[in-house]
Order: sequence, then structure tokens, then C-alpha cells
Amino acid sequence: MVLFPCIFVFLMIELRRRHMSIFDAIESFLHSRNNFMPIRYPYSSIRKMTRNFKEKLGQGGYGSVYKGKLRSGPDVAVKILTKPKADGQDFINEVATIGRIHHVNVVQLIGYCAERSKRALVYDFMPNGSLDKYITPREGGALLSWQRKSEIALGVARGIEYLHRGCDIQILHFDIKPHNILLDENFVPKISDFGLAKLYPTDNSIVTLTAARGTIGYVAQELINRSIGPISYKADVYSFGMLLIEIAGMKRNSAAREDMSSQYFPHWIYDQFDKEKEIEVPDETHDDEKIIKKLTLVALWCIQMNPLDRPSMTKVVEMLEGEIQALQTPPRPSESLQPSPLEFNLSSSLGSTESIILFENCSDSAKVDVIVG
Repeated sequence: MVLFPCIFVFLMIELRRRHMSIFDAIESFLHSRNNFMPIRYPYSSIRKMTRNFKEKLGQGGYGSVYKGKLRSGPDVAVKILTKPKADGQDFINEVATIGRIHHVNVVQLIGYCAERSKRALVYDFMPNGSLDKYITPREGGALLSWQRKSEIALGVARGIEYLHRGCDIQILHFDIKPHNILLDENFVPKISDFGLAKLYPTDNSIVTLTAARGTIGYVAQELINRSIGPISYKADVYSFGMLLIEIAGMKRNSAAREDMSSQYFPHWIYDQFDKEKEIEVPDETHDDEKIIKKLTLVALWCIQMNPLDRPSMTKVVEMLEGEIQALQTPPRPSESLQPSPLEFNLSSSLGSTESIILFENCSDSAKVDVIVG
């Protein structure tokens, strides 16, 4: 009878100690980066700017996003992290990356809140929401012109290029997908959600990554099977290629699933392009056809199975800015690099929007070397 209270007290002390270490780690990080940090808000200000969380914009595995307004007037989006990772790493990743980035195609972090277990991130408000609702519009939803889609694709490419090459650090996003591309009032795309991002010093070329990360359907194959090739910024290139496929209208609909049920998705996409199968686009013009073909060609380069065969994002930007006549058809993904059944199942679930960390409890022997070059 005496043993049970002792165990209970021990567990409570251990739980409190663990939570204290999480808070201490976050505070230590915030103090160490104080010169780079945006505004720090008390939780009372977060409640006030959201009018006590009155207008919810969306919800995900991390928590909820609410519309708010700053005292100075601008509207903001406030992400409340109700289900943060146990070590606070998702919060740290967000603040560490976009807290120091200023680029037209990356969402701007205005401020944050870190008050004990309460954590929030305050961003510029994006009135047109995320790209996914325009790629697969609901009934009665808005449609984007092909010229607009092309501009959005180029903007996203420029944003990723900046993350890879434009900062004094190298940033790998690891979760590029339509849901994480926000659109401002002029439909300028902004890359968002850096919860899975990794930062690397420019002079650090090899990093150990113990968990594959990303969203099923957009995850590069080398993140799952290291025998395919080294992990690098090319993982983001692959995810961008899958995003381009959706923008180009070659996403998997119900009919497509039947056609490729036993075929690896990038091979299926290549077959559709190789056969010059028409993409059904209402009222398409010759210029529209050129845009679709360009987006598809660039996408096929980006989703090459071997990461060494994929272009850098700098090259991708050049391809999207250039004339279609200058683009060559990429080689079919190597048959010798066919994915395992596990990889096929992961890539066959393109519709999933859940950001995940795969194989999080990898043994040391399963660690993956990340090469940033």
C-alpha cells in the first residue's frame, strides 16, 4: 500500500522534471538567438489579437490556426501548437528558420509566444489560403488560369532555391506540398510550415538524420531507402516535382488509380507524357498547352529516382523561366531502382496531407547520412 503513493510521487516528479527540461531547452534556444528573433508576445496578447480564438482558419496535427488582428491594424494568422513534439523541436524549427528569413516567397513570421506549455506562432495573413484548394477545387470553387499556375510554380521554386542557397545557412524544408504553399491577396505563393525543416551550416556537408520525414506521396525515395542515393537538398526537389505534377493536372484521380494500380507513380506519370496523352483542360489554348507541357517536363526531371539525376533548384528556376524548346525530355526513372513494396505503398497515397516522421525510432545502424552540397 505504501509502494503505490511512492511510485505516483516519483512519476509526477519525473514528469515535471521532463517538462521543465523542455521549457528550459526552448528558453535557452530563444535567448541564444535573441538578435534574430521576431516579436515575443505574452499569451494574453495572443488571446486578445484572436478575440479569444473566435475565427478558426484551419486545423492540423499540430493544433489550430486562427485569424487575428494586430493593434497596428494588419490581419494575422495565429498558429496555436496544441500538440507539439515532446522535445519542443517543431516549435524551435519554425522560429529558427522563418524567424530569420525575409523572402517574397516564404511566409513571414511576425512573432511568437512561448509561455510555459503555451506556444503560438504569428504570421502574415494569407487571404487566399493554401494552394491545395485551387489545385483540386471543390464544387463551385475558384479556378486558376494556367498562366497564374505557372507563376505560382515559379514563385515556389524561387522560394525553395532561396532556402537552399540564399541564406547564410542551408535550410531543407522536407515537407513541400500544396497544403504548405499559402497565397496572398495577389496569389503570390509563400512557403510555410517549417516544423520538419533542418538547418545546416554552410561549411557542414554531412549531417546525420535518424528519421525520414515528410508527407506520404511527396517523400523522396532516398529518405526511405538509403541504397537509392544520398539524402540532400534533392529531397526537396523531388517533393517540388510531385507538387508540379498536381499543378499540371496530372494528379491521380479515381480513373488514374485504376490505370496505375500496379505501377510506381512516377513511371505512370512518365507513361502519360510519353504517350502524349491529352490532359483535359476546359477551353485550353495553345499557350496553355505549352505551360502544361513545361510544368510536366520540369516535374519529370525533379522526380527522377536517383537524387543525383535531379536538377538543383537553381536549375529548376532556369527551366521554368526559359522557353519550352530548350527543355529535353528526361530519362525514364531507372528500372534498377524500383521501390520496395513499402516505398510503393507510401508513394501510392498522394492524397494524404498528414506530415509525418517515418522510422523515428531508427537504430544507429539505420541512421541516414545527409549530404548538403
